[in-house]
Amino acid sequence: QQHQQQHAHAHQQQQVLAHQSSSSSSLASQQQQQPARTYADAAAGVLGCKHYRRSAQLVAPCCGKVYTCRLCHDDASDHRLDRYAVAEMVCMLCGTRQPVGGACCSCGGSMAGYYCGICHLFDDEPGRDIYHCPFCNVCRRGKGLGVDFFHCMQCNACMSLSLFNSHTCRERAMEGNCPVCHEYLFDSAAPIKELPCGHFLHSACFAQYARYAYTCPICCKSIGDMSMYFRMLDSLLASERRSLPAELASKSHAVLCQDCGRVGQAPYHFVYHKCPSCSSYNTRVM
Repeated sequence: QQHQQQHAHAHQQQQVLAHQSSSSSSLASQQQQQPARTYADAAAGVLGCKHYRRSAQLVAPCCGKVYTCRLCHDDASDHRLDRYAVAEMVCMLCGTRQPVGGACCSCGGSMAGYYCGICHLFDDEPGRDIYHCPFCNVCRRGKGLGVDFFHCMQCNACMSLSLFNSHTCRERAMEGNCPVCHEYLFDSAAPIKELPCGHFLHSACFAQYARYAYTCPICCKSIGDMSMYFRMLDSLLASERRSLPAELASKSHAVLCQDCGRVGQAPYHFVYHKCPSCSSYNTRVM
């Protein structure tokens, strides 16, 4: 009888240990599935990432991994996240994995001040206006169509109302890469600048590029009003011409103007050649 009692006690201990081991494994598994919180401002305790303030993380439908936003996913992966296919999110307030939405179905917390049910964009940045363009089918920064932006159907792009009567239409102009950094422009989160010729590039890329070039990197037209610079060249060439040898002073070059597209004759110079039609120095020798 004593032997039976010892055997029963040992069996009970084994069951308790097995239950504890199972519970620990289950808890560890749950903790492993719950992603750590990420912060837009760790010092202030603001949840999000370097791209957005938000309290939700997206479950990528392509790889099943959890990222704070699609840009975080694209930075860390060799493929792009399909924003429209996102079906699940993880609440960073309580850690619950659930169908994607503007509020947590478990704790009731708001995921962000702005939520788009089409793009699945969350943004809680104070003072940032965002709207969804039904023609682009993506969210854009601004107050909305007809308020401060309009959608050009030919360019297939949203533009500031200030450009309504002045921008140059190019069919599907935004559906290409930035000519400087080669990032796809259509869904880029960075501000974009339109050049007078109608081509687009990032505003930050333009600021860097314009430090050493004054022509469009695509069509080579001037990217701004160069009249003052061209007048300086007029003065420079006039002073040089007085010391030019007679055999060179009578020579000329056939040049193609990259601003007006016309061909003409320009006086000889080893660098600068003025277009006889529009007075631009944005020319090349033929």
